[in-house]
Amino acid sequence: MTRFIFITGGVTSSLGKGLTSAALGALLQARGFKVRLRKLDPYLNVDPGTMSPYQHGEVYVTDDGAETDLDLGHYERFTGVPTRKTDNVTTGQIYSKVIAKERRGDYLGATVQVIPHVTDAIKEFIRADIGDEDFVICEIGGTVGDIEGLPYLEAIRQLGNELGPERSIFVHLTLVPYLAAAGELKTKPTQHSVKELQSVGIQPDIMVCRCDRPIPAEAQRKISLFCNVRPSAVIQALDVDTIYAVPRAYHEEGLDDEVCRHFGLTCPAPDLARWDSITERIRKPDGEVTIGVVGKYTSLLDSYKSLAEAMTHGGIANNVRVNVNWLDSEIFESDGAIQRLEDVHGILVPGGFGERGAEGKIAAARFARERKVPYFGICFGMQMAVIEAARNLAGIPGAGSTEFGPCEDSVVGLLTEWTAGNSIERRNVDDDYGGTMRLGAYPCTIEAGSRVHSIYGATEIDERHRHRYEVNINYRKVLENAGLHFSGLSPDGELPEIAELEDHPWYIGVQFHPELKSKPFEPHPLFTSFIEAAVAQSRLM
Repeated sequence: MTRFIFITGGVTSSLGKGLTSAALGALLQARGFKVRLRKLDPYLNVDPGTMSPYQHGEVYVTDDGAETDLDLGHYERFTGVPTRKTDNVTTGQIYSKVIAKERRGDYLGATVQVIPHVTDAIKEFIRADIGDEDFVICEIGGTVGDIEGLPYLEAIRQLGNELGPERSIFVHLTLVPYLAAAGELKTKPTQHSVKELQSVGIQPDIMVCRCDRPIPAEAQRKISLFCNVRPSAVIQALDVDTIYAVPRAYHEEGLDDEVCRHFGLTCPAPDLARWDSITERIRKPDGEVTIGVVGKYTSLLDSYKSLAEAMTHGGIANNVRVNVNWLDSEIFESDGAIQRLEDVHGILVPGGFGERGAEGKIAAARFARERKVPYFGICFGMQMAVIEAARNLAGIPGAGSTEFGPCEDSVVGLLTEWTAGNSIERRNVDDDYGGTMRLGAYPCTIEAGSRVHSIYGATEIDERHRHRYEVNINYRKVLENAGLHFSGLSPDGELPEIAELEDHPWYIGVQFHPELKSKPFEPHPLFTSFIEAAVAQSRLM
């Protein structure tokens, strides 16, 4: 029997519903239960694929090619359960489905309304594609009171009634702010948030209260009284020094105990030894390294959420703290700015789209190549490294990317055809932007004896992609003659997947996004090796 946990948020956004969902999933998993996590996003976009990173943050890509919310990355990192297309839905997808059914005449002439047609579609999503999971945790995006979220709240209210308390529970996350002028924590925002939730017919069973200092017992009793929950169901969620301390912190506050008590479940306490081991390594490293990340969206670090976590995982594997110096790539288009990379132990150029800042990324790749600094280029970062090598090693001064317009030598060009399973995918410049990239997990064949072969310990791998442009295979020979070796290719040999520079301590570019598969307990081998190279570099400086 699958039980459903609905997690809502109030007072303000960015309280950590995604981390709460992921941590609760990890705790239930540690108790022996099988879990699945889902995100319901109220925005009208069909998916976040066309949204600006400054608006949405990172787009997390699943193995089956869905562009999803970054919270799905937390779900995977905390539970190890691969997310799928069916684990993220948006209002755009819901309305597209409802309108398509109306056009087909599936509603038999009925007036199509939010209730029941839209809410039924939401409930159908929540209950679809479920196997033998003990728990499905559904995070509702946005904040209670947002007009966009009302159909989702109504849908989970209905579903809660249909399932009954023996199969459903409502967890509400709020903020308990500290007012310095009054010298105390204030519970009124939490009270108002719960009233807003109750006004749509939902009574929370558990309150998770975010705070930056312990909530006094009297304040907890006040929340219990005015929000109509048991005192033991008021869970304080204090700020912690690392997100990987959240499962332990929530367990000590009794979150998973309350969930089990609600459902009448008797089970052993969770074994959190591996979480304790991870936090111990993070808090007490043997050393530290500094990585310079030369990106385009560094003013909003959520744009690189998985990347930041993957570097932390690489640090865990090497028992070092990874300090990240986030650098806007545009600054390196000015004279003398490249000196800001002098003190870093490794340079990472991540993915991105568009011409802005591209020359700065190329300058960073050149600095790493010439100064023998470990370099890791991901997606766009690989393409810029290839263009740099073409210009300055292979003698192709007009090398560029057609993403930026016509160029003399299109070393990087629009990907118009590729193999996806047993079919051929085709694209052209006039296609819609949304959902038309090479998305999801694709195989890559690695050359035996190469550096990446020694890193992976395998010649066949699968990695997740999200890109529209590709390195032109026709330039392979001239680039390899210049010293840039393509050690990983698509199985048909047509698409360059991995490039590594010969005669360099560590210089690797990959077309895929390895950060999407990295986990604290399974650091991605490329990040483990990159941070190891950075440690070696730090000893030379």
